[in-house]
Amino acid sequence: MNYRRLGKTGLLVSEIGFGGEWMERHTPEECKAVLEEAAQSGINILDCWMSEPNVRSSLGNALKGSREKWYIQGHIGSTWQDGQYVRTRDVEKCKAAFEDLLTRLQTDYIDLGMMHFIDAESDWEQATSGDYLKYVQELKASGKIRHIGISTHNPTIAKTAAQSGIVEMILFSINPAFDLLPPTDNIDNYFAETYQEGLGGIDPARTELYKLCEQHDVGITVMKPYAGGRLFDADRSPFGAALTPVQCIHYCLTRPAVASVLAGYDTPEHVKQAVAYETASQEEKDYASVLANAPKNTFGKGECTYCGHCKPCPSNIDIAMVNKYYDLASMQPEVPATVKAHYFALEHRADACIGCRGCESRCPFGVSIAERMKKADELFNAK
Repeated sequence: MNYRRLGKTGLLVSEIGFGGEWMERHTPEECKAVLEEAAQSGINILDCWMSEPNVRSSLGNALKGSREKWYIQGHIGSTWQDGQYVRTRDVEKCKAAFEDLLTRLQTDYIDLGMMHFIDAESDWEQATSGDYLKYVQELKASGKIRHIGISTHNPTIAKTAAQSGIVEMILFSINPAFDLLPPTDNIDNYFAETYQEGLGGIDPARTELYKLCEQHDVGITVMKPYAGGRLFDADRSPFGAALTPVQCIHYCLTRPAVASVLAGYDTPEHVKQAVAYETASQEEKDYASVLANAPKNTFGKGECTYCGHCKPCPSNIDIAMVNKYYDLASMQPEVPATVKAHYFALEHRADACIGCRGCESRCPFGVSIAERMKKADELFNAK
């Protein structure tokens, strides 16, 4: 298992994580079997947004004796009222639900205290201007949470959060289908049976979000990497082609600032299918060819997705990484010192490009790579 730094939290989290939602439909014994498979595979980060008491207790029993080996994302504002889940900013209800989470998970702290499910601008304003935020900050001050995060599906809210200085990380929904769509505060739009005509490439708001998170050192953990399983089915996929778990995970992990992909599991076998990413070949990880050649190709042309399909380079340039640093740098009036340092730490940089354009013949999205190498060299070496 590979581990990545989760932004300014400094936590080293497994790049394959555990989204606990599906455990709601399983017995305590089944939950334990899945969690044990995950632990044995090296997974060390778990998200528990669910407020339903039984699933919290099942996870707590499964974690017993190994709590210190896990980083837990626990949500503040996910409550259980009158036998059903309710999202709220009512501090008293949040307190009761959070204390219940600690009790049922059999722990006295949560590593990542998540401001739960903020998708609307009005909700962000309410959450950050009143007693709710004060309560979250009190939890951190008391050590009951170690870091403050936010969960959202809306890139507009995520961008605001990344620049706010309030949060250290973001739980955000990422997959090739969702990345096509413009910002919305209605999560149902992401699961529409058909997408509108005219979509092409990653939506600019999402592209900017990933770059902003990298710039501000706000780490991202990923939810919905499979779009609820829709991407596994060519008939239901907006691309008209099926992707594998490994391909979906690779797509997420090539986004800037992403540290861990929290897939959902029903069985130990599902864990194995996700963890297979760690030993998969480049061909098995290749989502770009599938998207570029899909019957309903809406992924556009000319945009680098950092997929690495351009390899090999005769000058041994890590083209995808150069492109990523160029994109991060070019969105700023001045090249950030950290981005410049990362760029010059590369063994082979853009100035080594010989203009053979062999990479361009392999790029599924028709990126003018040689031209971008020239621009990257000029940008990073500008006086």
